Amino acid sequence: MISTTTPINENFRLEALKSLDILDTESEKEFDEITALANFICDTEVALISLVDVDRQWFKSKNGTTLCETPRNNSLCSHAILTPHKPLIIKNTREHSLFNKSHICLEDRMVIFYAGIPLVDKDGFALGTLCVMDSKPRELSEKQIESLNALAKQVIILFELNKKNNDLEEVQQKLKKKNESLKEFARVISHDLKMPLANIVTSTDLLKLKLSDKLDQESLEYFEYIKTSSFSMSNYINDVLDHYESDSLINNKPEEFYLNHLLKEIVDLLSIKPDFTIHFPEKDPLLKSNKLALKQVFFNLIGNSIKYNNKDQIIISIETSEDDKFYYFRITDNGMGIPHNKLDTIFDLFTTANTTDRSGNKGNGIGLSTVKNLIEKLGGSIKVISEEDIYTTFEFSLKKCS
Repeated sequence: MISTTTPINENFRLEALKSLDILDTESEKEFDEITALANFICDTEVALISLVDVDRQWFKSKNGTTLCETPRNNSLCSHAILTPHKPLIIKNTREHSLFNKSHICLEDRMVIFYAGIPLVDKDGFALGTLCVMDSKPRELSEKQIESLNALAKQVIILFELNKKNNDLEEVQQKLKKKNESLKEFARVISHDLKMPLANIVTSTDLLKLKLSDKLDQESLEYFEYIKTSSFSMSNYINDVLDHYESDSLINNKPEEFYLNHLLKEIVDLLSIKPDFTIHFPEKDPLLKSNKLALKQVFFNLIGNSIKYNNKDQIIISIETSEDDKFYYFRITDNGMGIPHNKLDTIFDLFTTANTTDRSGNKGNGIGLSTVKNLIEKLGGSIKVISEEDIYTTFEFSLKKCS
């Protein structure tokens, strides 16, 4: 074979090839289907997706051979990339001037016929070829050549999609690392703030007790404001911790438990007062799920139903059902409701629906975002229905554990 010359843009071409991050990767069904189709359309023995590297041609896909690569200096495809915008078709290599009657072989098969369509990227660089070969002289019809050209374009599209997927994975990994750093930062800062806040509350109570006979009503109100603000910040910190630590709850193994027993635990934690009425499901279903994650979900939803309620008697109803694949839950309250223009954003982080809660405190918009995050990672979904000053209903599902 006559030694090939290199393209004038060889260095840039090789950079473009390396940027795909596809050399020496595993075989993929999408590429293998293209070479199989190329062989079928052209009725040939071998079809390759060949990428021309510095000193070799490497096969991303091969049909009709087991070789993964061959030297570039004995490569038909290295000739094909010299003319990027037209196919190289050799009916009989034994009679072609390029080869001086030398034999071209692939494994133990002599290559007599060759047709290679250059794989040209969006910048005009010929990275390799989609080629077909046979051990006897052949000709291709115009339809067959058109089909090979169409398949070659599909190969380029797959290359570009692979590159975008690789880039996205790299970005995701970077975001994951940043998110982990943010979680750790939030955890450390939150824990470090909790103790000083507790000290402020304690010191406020001690000062009020010690100076009670020396303080007027206005001064006492200032002390109470400090205490209330400290509790508000403490709740905010707890919500931040719950949000960033919610992912760790997903790793808990499923366990069997009765739903009503879990709900009663939550009621005890919330210290429900006499003016609250909660209706549990009539049937107490036995669930198999991530108990701690579900507990966090119900704790937030029931807590919100209590906080954002302006009625003298707060009423909360919880219902449940199931099918073969999912558990379904519904929690309804007679509270303040959610404005219609806030329903689409109520699960967004740091978004709140109401100005203040039952105690006059402003929410932080973390709890419902945490709830949605947990439910979706448990394979479910959540939605809300509400009428202002009448009711709010949260409906959510959880995928059953197999």
